[in-house]
Amino acid sequence: MKVRTRSSAIIATICLVASLALTAASADESGASREAPKVVLTKVTTAANPTAGAAGPGGTVWIAERAGTVRILDHKGLGKPVLDITKETTTDGERGLLGIAFDKKFAHLYISFTNLEGTSIVDEFAVRHGKIRPETRRTVITQTQPYANHNGGDIKFGPDGYLYIALGDGGSGGDPHGNGQNLDTLLGKLLRIDPHGAKPYAIPKDNPFVGDPKAKDEIWAYGLRNPWRFSFDAGTGDLLIGDVGQSAWEEIDWAPADSEGGENYGWSQMEGNHPFRGGTEPANHVPPVHEYDRTGLGCSVTGGYVYRGKAIPELKGQYVFSDYCDGTIRALQMKNGKVTGASDLGVNGGEVISFMQGGRGELYVLDIGGSVYRIDPA
Repeated sequence: MKVRTRSSAIIATICLVASLALTAASADESGASREAPKVVLTKVTTAANPTAGAAGPGGTVWIAERAGTVRILDHKGLGKPVLDITKETTTDGERGLLGIAFDKKFAHLYISFTNLEGTSIVDEFAVRHGKIRPETRRTVITQTQPYANHNGGDIKFGPDGYLYIALGDGGSGGDPHGNGQNLDTLLGKLLRIDPHGAKPYAIPKDNPFVGDPKAKDEIWAYGLRNPWRFSFDAGTGDLLIGDVGQSAWEEIDWAPADSEGGENYGWSQMEGNHPFRGGTEPANHVPPVHEYDRTGLGCSVTGGYVYRGKAIPELKGQYVFSDYCDGTIRALQMKNGKVTGASDLGVNGGEVISFMQGGRGELYVLDIGGSVYRIDPA
């Protein structure tokens, strides 16, 4: 799923990691942190190893469970599975059902998973009156995976209406195939496609590498190790990516809403702001807006969302994220793509594997052990 090679066993065994605070460091934090907003985690349900979630029709949120089921959370609670692909996937390594997304009109549901051979797949289902139509299922895109880790797997629709797909570098450790900087593979990339423009999909004409014979047209950004979770700011359209590090640094990358794509986030020449194993910083390297080292219990960044809800006004505009091994919920204050402060929100979500954003902008925290929390005002 999302943790580095040394931590794969953590997910495989779903062990409990102690909830101690992470010592964070960022080369870009120059301003003093404001007083942290006062929040609590309200447990709203328990799922079976939840990995991802998405706002659904009618004020619902849909939760993906790693073994291959999707369930709907509404005012009545968590319902029975509305989709079951458990016979098509496996939880070996970092595999499973890894991402779900709706298009803007809730007319289609997309799922991102690894099949029994480990291949990354994104499938589409038509949705009518809030219900999946299984007979409409079709495969949008596939990508073979050389190893069982660093699959990425997150999927989101951007403000432009296109589907973005995060893929890790293919796995093992240290990017042995050099996929991060190789534009002739989809691995180690953030992709941008139009699933409605053609079958199986169309390439947006303004993708940055369209027409380059040495690059894949689907690529939007590259130099990523394992972009386990990314999101778009619902207020500005900016892109934020939590990219899991190798051995020393976790990073959060940022791109403005008006980006034309093509960003190189540096892997595997760079890990955060630091050369990796004697690497040379690419001339076009886009450094992270935030990084932290492993002097604490942090080992695997879990990217989140910029808060745009109404329940916690003091948190509005701040980027909320965590770490799988640490569990502390944190927030970054940002201005014009620069971090101006960081806060520990004083709550711990356990083994935080993902966040999800409800239809009204409120945020939920997913603990791989099963707990689903909503971030509420204290």
